[in-house]
Amino acid sequence: MSVSLLGILILFVLVFLRVPVAFAMIGVGTVGFALLRSWKASFTLLGNTTFDTALSFTLSVIPLFILMGNLLTVSGVSHSLFAASHRLLRRLPGGLAMATVVACGGFSAVCGSSLATAATMSKVAMPSMRKVGYADSLATGAIAAGGTLGILIPPSVILIIYGIITETDIAKLFLAGLLPGLLGVIMYIGAVYVAVKVKPSLAPDGLQDHPLTKKDIWGVTTVVGLFAIIMIGIYGGFFTPSEAAAIGALLSLVIARVMGGLTLKGLMQVGLETVRPAAMIFAIVIGAEVFSNFISFAGLPDAILAFVQTLDVSAFVVIFALVLIYIVLGAVLESLSMILLTVPIFFPMILALDFGTGLLGSPEAVAIWFGIVVVVVTEISLISPPIGLNVFVLRTILPDVSLKTMFAGIFPFWVADILRLFVLIAFPAISLALVL
Repeated sequence: MSVSLLGILILFVLVFLRVPVAFAMIGVGTVGFALLRSWKASFTLLGNTTFDTALSFTLSVIPLFILMGNLLTVSGVSHSLFAASHRLLRRLPGGLAMATVVACGGFSAVCGSSLATAATMSKVAMPSMRKVGYADSLATGAIAAGGTLGILIPPSVILIIYGIITETDIAKLFLAGLLPGLLGVIMYIGAVYVAVKVKPSLAPDGLQDHPLTKKDIWGVTTVVGLFAIIMIGIYGGFFTPSEAAAIGALLSLVIARVMGGLTLKGLMQVGLETVRPAAMIFAIVIGAEVFSNFISFAGLPDAILAFVQTLDVSAFVVIFALVLIYIVLGAVLESLSMILLTVPIFFPMILALDFGTGLLGSPEAVAIWFGIVVVVVTEISLISPPIGLNVFVLRTILPDVSLKTMFAGIFPFWVADILRLFVLIAFPAISLALVL
């Protein structure tokens, strides 16, 4: 156990020194496993893990869903979603900011990436909100927070990876993410309403009409139809999540060509924007597999479980303690890396806890519910200082808006996320109602 704790400490030091987390996990995991076993066994582990990950049929869903999201980005459906959402919410205080949140939720439903959602909606919503006098803080806060919905509302890359490393049914995880995702949209809308009521200067008075065009109606219909095809196909047993991703990517290609006039040059750019994040994710997965094998062989998960059992506390007390750990880690670690680093350590302990005989009476239900809780905590990390990746994405696109202004605008949404997290922990039925 002491070797594994030393390895974790070295890993954090390397991350703070800005060593890419994938290489840090591979290096620490390889050396640590070699010290416990042998260099031959360690290099064999590294080679087998790299080979198996690269050829994994299940993991092929990740680049396909990223490709689908990128194709829809160039198709212009994000503009249609924003226009339709604004038409629906324009009479409420802060209607444009609320429309941004709803449009982010809709785009997330066919994108699966928080960063892509935030980047896309910043180009769509920010000019409209600035044009009518919205404060930059509220505008950027709504975009950054709304973008986090991309990792919960299916299809979700984070849920896919969680399902793979915990051997949990990905289709059930997708279904479990629906209600918490909708709850997130509702609570974000509530956050906008409260913020504008407390400080009316954040949003102007009066209605800003945004008439719908035929293209907007077609775009919304396309998004709803594509989401329905993916979900009905998976849960109707017509195809697997990987096949759903392939079909979604193909249909998105058609949509992008028809609606956005996708050119050969544009398709090449989409390909590059798909390969880069997919390669990064695969590298992180390989590193996490090597590192988790090292800490598992060192006995750290078993030692943590034994320690928790000696405390004689409620399972929910342990969950709240883990949530606090995740919130702290989220302030300094990138979200995907945080999940891949911590879930192999904490997951065996979670399955061993006694949640009684209710909804959490089966290991599968616990695995699904814990996955949703972890993803919501990860959402919080995406907008929490000092890292807040969604905020830094916006900072890149909107260099004239300071980080201080952005994080000030994030605060109401951050509070809403904390409240949603506690609701999901206190009422597991919200996550499990559609699954069990």
